[in-house]
Amino acid sequence: MEASSHVDSVQDALMSLIQSSPPTWGSSLLSNVLIFIVGSPILVTGLSLSGVAAAFLLGTLTWRAFGPSGFLLVATYFIIGTAATKVKLAQKESQGVAEKRKGRRGPSSVIGSSVAGCVCAFLSISGVGGEACAQLWRLGFVASFCTKLNDTVSSEIGKAYGKTTYLVTNFKVVPRGTEGAVSVEGTFAGILASMVLAFVSYLMGELNNDAVNIINISMGSIIAVLMQQALQNWHT
Repeated sequence: MEASSHVDSVQDALMSLIQSSPPTWGSSLLSNVLIFIVGSPILVTGLSLSGVAAAFLLGTLTWRAFGPSGFLLVATYFIIGTAATKVKLAQKESQGVAEKRKGRRGPSSVIGSSVAGCVCAFLSISGVGGEACAQLWRLGFVASFCTKLNDTVSSEIGKAYGKTTYLVTNFKVVPRGTEGAVSVEGTFAGILASMVLAFVSYLMGELNNDAVNIINISMGSIIAVLMQQALQNWHT
């Protein structure tokens, strides 16, 4: 009876820790341990083992800075990005343009994708700028992952479905998979993915309506510029 009571008290203590508001380093670490154990079958489909370790550090930092909603944003980014990487993977491999390790990304990719978001997370945790800048760091965090998801999805979908690819520096037609090349198909897919992530952030309370409008307008402007350049190149 005493043993059962002790187990219950430990469980209650752990749940209380996980639900800490605002998050603590202890609650962030414990939450990520549990989530990574349960989600390991999914994680290893998109990350190498060292990539999983890097993602764990990112997840802990994100939870500490922005709580469960921030973590869910990064998880959504990972799921969409991994799905895009797997699209027509065999075709990409045959053309020599696929990601290494069957699309499983390593720590350098995890760190490179999240460095801007991590800076915003550290600034938020440190309380730089006080309450006046708290929303700014949150917006920067969300925008960094929206931007990176745009890049990942546009590249992967472009390599899978892009019919005509243009070099971004001069918009000359180049082979699919060329470094720095863009396609209409990939560009639209990337913009759609970033808008979906921004909307998810809005639903989770990470962004307000004004911030979502800013992101949507920015993406629309990028589409207009790319279409204009592509049309000019086609006519010449």
